[in-house]
Amino acid sequence: MAERTARLGTVQETLLIPLYGRAVENRQRDAALRDPRAEEIAASIDYDFTRFDNLPSLIGTVLRTSLFDRWVADFLATHPTGTVVEIGTGLNTRYERVDNGQAHWFDLDLHDVIELRRAFFENIPRRTMIAASVTDGTWTAAVASQAGGPYFFAAEAVLPFLADADVRHVVDLLADRFPGSLLALDTAGPGIIDTQDQHDALSKVDARMRWACADPAEITSWRPGAQLLASHTLTSLPPKMHAELPSPYQEMLASLATQQLVQVEEYRLNLVRLP
Repeated sequence: MAERTARLGTVQETLLIPLYGRAVENRQRDAALRDPRAEEIAASIDYDFTRFDNLPSLIGTVLRTSLFDRWVADFLATHPTGTVVEIGTGLNTRYERVDNGQAHWFDLDLHDVIELRRAFFENIPRRTMIAASVTDGTWTAAVASQAGGPYFFAAEAVLPFLADADVRHVVDLLADRFPGSLLALDTAGPGIIDTQDQHDALSKVDARMRWACADPAEITSWRPGAQLLASHTLTSLPPKMHAELPSPYQEMLASLATQQLVQVEEYRLNLVRLP
């Protein structure tokens, strides 16, 4: 496959970090997640991925993606004909990993990302790409008109890069248009926001997170009736998921848990049911 240049905006460039994380992980003998498509895509993009080599955050992105995969798979097990919307889809390949052959999928991202994504993916009857900002409510009409609920929204490594008011706006959009839907999202505490210039991966790019969320439960205060169904740090993953990790990962996470690092303890992976 010919190499393609990634002409991406500042925040959009961050999608290459989890892509590379999955590509590197796929080469491991004992992997926490298998993603051969990510390895293929990363190899075909003209970009200096070596800047991210051997960064602990790569493992973090893999664990985050794996947990989101589990949440989506659980949703589809209960609602096999439901709809999954990947908010800020980047070059994610969750469809390839957990699709059940019945669900509807939408891959939502900004125009430059979707342009790059079209080099590797195409629309099919159950899977559609949408080029739009998540804060632009017009995309919700396309989803609602093409596929019924229930709905699962996966916002992985997206919302922390928005301003607080924009995050609230997105939550309002989803709750108003898709009541009862599930939203998976990550949150970064103020200690992470204040020290991100020293972050192992973000220090290698220009993008910076803006939304500081000290307690994910605050999201439920924005919309009466919203529920925080789950909230995990990387060192407090669901027991079943932790038990299935390769032993070196279990040992690494046990060590991190004793260190009480801000970058670990203030970063949370959350599942919310909107009212």
